[in-house]
Amino acid sequence: MLVLAVLVTVVYGGFVQGSLGLPGPVSYLVGFGFVLCLLGSVLLHELGHALTARRFGIGVRGITLELLGGYTEMDREAPRPRVDALVALAGPGVSLVLGALAALAYHLLPDRTVAGEIAFQLAASNILVAFFNVLPGLPLDGGRALRALVWAIVGNRTRATVVAGWAGRVIALATAATVLALYHFGFITLFGVLFILLVVVTLWQGAGQSIRLARMTSRFPLVDLGRLTRPVLGVPSGTPLAEAERRGAEDARERPALGVEDSSGRLVALVDVMAAAKVPADRRPWVPVDSVARDIGKLTALKADLTGEQVVRAIQAYPGAQYLVVSGEDVVGVLHVADLAAVLEPRRTVAQAKERS
Repeated sequence: MLVLAVLVTVVYGGFVQGSLGLPGPVSYLVGFGFVLCLLGSVLLHELGHALTARRFGIGVRGITLELLGGYTEMDREAPRPRVDALVALAGPGVSLVLGALAALAYHLLPDRTVAGEIAFQLAASNILVAFFNVLPGLPLDGGRALRALVWAIVGNRTRATVVAGWAGRVIALATAATVLALYHFGFITLFGVLFILLVVVTLWQGAGQSIRLARMTSRFPLVDLGRLTRPVLGVPSGTPLAEAERRGAEDARERPALGVEDSSGRLVALVDVMAAAKVPADRRPWVPVDSVARDIGKLTALKADLTGEQVVRAIQAYPGAQYLVVSGEDVVGVLHVADLAAVLEPRRTVAQAKERS
């Protein structure tokens, strides 16, 4: 994003310098001002989504801003297709209003002025964003509206998401073909081609992510937290890592997680699997298990009675590699996120295992 911001500042600053005859430093300052205006437009676009979502009782965790767009993170999905469509179309609606206001400002301002030039570019960019965003394919807002329509027809949100995701891939390919044709016939510059192709790559990746998440969602009912939870094998504080791993390998229970206990036998930490794997084999007899363990107070706890969807939502909210599974105040065991991934994405997990081998 920083590279893109600098690039837009330099290119737009050079354009303003040539068209308005401004000194170099001033023109680049104007270019940077245009970048800030773009970010402001993206923020207002995302606020359209966020405030509409809150209007329908959907909480908003935050807004992520990027120069090419943004993302509004909500704490749950829309409960009905109609709400999903309204939240999706609120953003393009805001962009269209901003574009209209900027176009009005451009016509009212004197010609060949900095303010007039920025107003024109904001009008063009916001109107373009509004119309591009309503194209019917995920991750665009129009794709979310398409998903809502298909959801209302077939009654299955997951299936609707896959349909809208594939529509997004088609739109990405069509956009790439169109921009290359425009460049071939001289209607667009090389910078414009590179900029739009960057948007196309983002669109393709977003569509693929939407399809992937939809397929994961369909497997939520298969998540059994009780079955995925690993038992904890506690070892005294100060135990060498090699000895702890030997005890774990000899434990009769399946795939126990290694824990660290204090002098009273109370579990105080869990061995970080990734940190332990980085310790060379010849050093493990001399490395205390405490040095590769995390205090259980710093780990996210999951209640043992959570449903599959609730487990996934909790992990999305608090990303990590392992989680405590608790029943009341008692630690039942440990959930490794890799075990959850094996249920949600079995093909991907198998492919990764083959690559490692």
